[in-house]
Amino acid sequence: MTINYDTLMKFDIPKVQQSYGTEEVARFGLTVGIGQDPTDLRQLSYVGALADDVRALPAIVNVLGHPGFWLGDPATGVDALRLVHGEQGFTIHQPIPPNARISGKTRVTGLVDKGTGKGALLYLEKEIVNVASGVKLATCRSTIFLRGDGGFGGPSGPVKKANSLPETPPDHVFETATRPEQALYYRWNADPNPLHLDPRVAAKAGFERPILHGLCTFGCAAHALLAVVCNYDAMQFGAMDGRFTATVYPGETLRTEIWDDGSFRTRVLERDVIAIGNGLFRRRES
Repeated sequence: MTINYDTLMKFDIPKVQQSYGTEEVARFGLTVGIGQDPTDLRQLSYVGALADDVRALPAIVNVLGHPGFWLGDPATGVDALRLVHGEQGFTIHQPIPPNARISGKTRVTGLVDKGTGKGALLYLEKEIVNVASGVKLATCRSTIFLRGDGGFGGPSGPVKKANSLPETPPDHVFETATRPEQALYYRWNADPNPLHLDPRVAAKAGFERPILHGLCTFGCAAHALLAVVCNYDAMQFGAMDGRFTATVYPGETLRTEIWDDGSFRTRVLERDVIAIGNGLFRRRES
């Protein structure tokens, strides 16, 4: 089935309501590397270890109100076996409470036809709203590269421009050692894709073993920014965006390199490849 531009742009992705609390907040924090220093009280606040100080890592909004694999619906016209998560970002509008009932509404905001054999770019936004207050907490952004769907006759642009990193050495670095079983834990954050769990599926996809979830790598980068730029104060965390440029295998070490202008990238030390490139962090406006 071929993509129909108007159909996909207007595709109704169901709204999702979800309640979460200390357990979900702690699980997310632990699965992106927070708590690796169990004596650091600043980290323990984000993994539910302190009864008097429970906080949510801002990047949890990426997994809240998740609509599931809606692109697998044949009505979208998308070749669901050949799509790739290209970019991710989010903006925090109000501090993320450590427990709440939220609604998440995802919508298509753009679709670019790169041409036959070149694929297409699908742009999405998800709004997270506190159900009790009606206040919008966050807006999440993602770009999906539809490798098998170019040449359907849609518009050819514009393409989202990536942040250009400074040519100087980074001003700060932060390392996160991922664990060999980290993907097995991270799947409970609403992503049970067997590519990250089953070595047989990974082998069929051309990987030597299951790969780490892209949003897990993104969460590790968010932890680095929270630690280095915000001194673990989530109130300062405004927004971050990045482009996925290489896969990560569980057990590898991530080094997030940060510049004072908010630019960042995340490198896999063992293979010296960039897993997240063209990153940009912004502080939250009070």
